[in-house]
Amino acid sequence: MTTPPAFIVRPAGWHLSHRALHAVRRTVFIKEQNVPEAEEWDDNDEHSRHVLALTVYGEPIGTGRLLPDGHIGRMAVLREWRGMGVGSTILSTLLELARQDGLRTIRLNAQTHALDFYARHGFTIVGDEFMEAGIPHREMQIRLNP
Repeated sequence: MTTPPAFIVRPAGWHLSHRALHAVRRTVFIKEQNVPEAEEWDDNDEHSRHVLALTVYGEPIGTGRLLPDGHIGRMAVLREWRGMGVGSTILSTLLELARQDGLRTIRLNAQTHALDFYARHGFTIVGDEFMEAGIPHREMQIRLNP
């Protein structure tokens, strides 16, 4: 049996960690998925709670954010780290932050290829398919217990 690679996921302030957060999002969204740069960056970053996944050597490998209204977004994991639990840990950490903030309904816009991932974490589809940054998405939500 092989041991999974070690990583940590921790809250990250935008002002202190924006370079690491930018690096992951630039690699995944702008370079890999061809999201226009102007659509990736917005004013929500400064007002959101972010989490950062790091290797044991401190290299950024994943990220996600929670907006004050309970919307999760900008979830990204570097390709070589996918399938190793990084995304699940990021999502669980964001949901715990939402609970701490007293949020009860959490929403996200899931890329359609990731619907099963979010469904495994308790999210359900609540909207029709739509395009965002040229990528098909569906709105999903989850109700959190206090």
